[in-house]
Amino acid sequence: MNEIAKKINELAEKYRDYTAKNLSKMVQIPSESLQEKDVCLEAKRQMEEAGFDEVWIDGLGNVIGRIGNGKKILAVDGHIDTVGVGNIANWTSDPFSGEIKDGFVHGRGTVDQEGGIACAITAGKILKEMGFDKDLTYYAVASVIEEDCDGLCWKYIVEEGKLKPDFVISTEPTNCNIYRGHRGRMEIRVSFRGISCHGSAPERGINAVYMASKTALKVEKLNENLAFDEFLGRGSVTVSEFKSGSPSLCAVADYAHLHLDRRLTWGETKDSAVAEIQELINEFGDKAKVEVLTYEEVAYTGLKYGMEKYFPTWKIPVEHETVQAGVKSYKELFNKEPKVDKWTFSTNGVTINGYYGIPLIGFGPGNEVNAHAPNEKCPVDDLVTCAAFYAMYAYNIAK
Repeated sequence: MNEIAKKINELAEKYRDYTAKNLSKMVQIPSESLQEKDVCLEAKRQMEEAGFDEVWIDGLGNVIGRIGNGKKILAVDGHIDTVGVGNIANWTSDPFSGEIKDGFVHGRGTVDQEGGIACAITAGKILKEMGFDKDLTYYAVASVIEEDCDGLCWKYIVEEGKLKPDFVISTEPTNCNIYRGHRGRMEIRVSFRGISCHGSAPERGINAVYMASKTALKVEKLNENLAFDEFLGRGSVTVSEFKSGSPSLCAVADYAHLHLDRRLTWGETKDSAVAEIQELINEFGDKAKVEVLTYEEVAYTGLKYGMEKYFPTWKIPVEHETVQAGVKSYKELFNKEPKVDKWTFSTNGVTINGYYGIPLIGFGPGNEVNAHAPNEKCPVDDLVTCAAFYAMYAYNIAK
């Protein structure tokens, strides 16, 4: 183990409690999408306390902390918003306790994804303490609105904030493995327009529910025959919502729609996915329509912002320097080979790499099976590991 790796490990361990307590403080502040203001202020405070050279909150509400002024730019991203708690009866403790117990920090957001932010802040503190002087600028990014619309935050950062890093680490949970891709996704609505009539004589009308039902069964079959990629797996599609309407419950339905959750493997695109669904409804002519939905909401800053709900597939070749810098950092720190894999779900990588082509890997604390689940908890050991990894990666990618 080289001297830099040894020192980083020592400091990450030294700040074990510091990192866990910072995470606990964030967890204690409820922060669902569009309601992140208070937790963002806490993250800003933590970055300032850690000695970042500059910390600001942008127009969308993302918290960005900077260390250094080097030509290369590395950003470590973690979304600070969380999902809700769901049925509180499924929790054995307060979801917002932030309790540190039995080697874990407990509560909503510990794994998805505030644990990663806490680690990125500690990594910045380590770099400052070590007098990091490489030709690299380190950014810690606590991003917003990811749970509502993954990647929207980075659309704002790149297009409006004019910050386009050379490399990004996503701190989404990876069990402290290195991830290099995941399937893309898109949200599709298929709408059907029928003709209403009295329910006592349904033959006089055209029932939109029947059109939608026939299509739903075709979607089920389509799911079995989608494209396959050796690394990312098969694409998928499922009906996640079915709604209908009619003048009354004594009338034939004149409206229905299906909401489709479409996961895209390598080689599948927005156009190809829409074409597949269009083929399923051609028999209904102009009574059926396919559309890709759009997200547009008001952030806690008051800014209205949005994007199309098409989130591209991405993967980084295992031989790419951003993956290899991760492998090197892991081996130097922990003296063993890392597992290189992929996420099953979607992340901000859909815009970071999917839209903008910025090289990206994932390395985050906690197991993704705990994401969105009751009794969410993150191992404190993982926090130490990730804080060390982000600092070591800054040294290696700067070369």
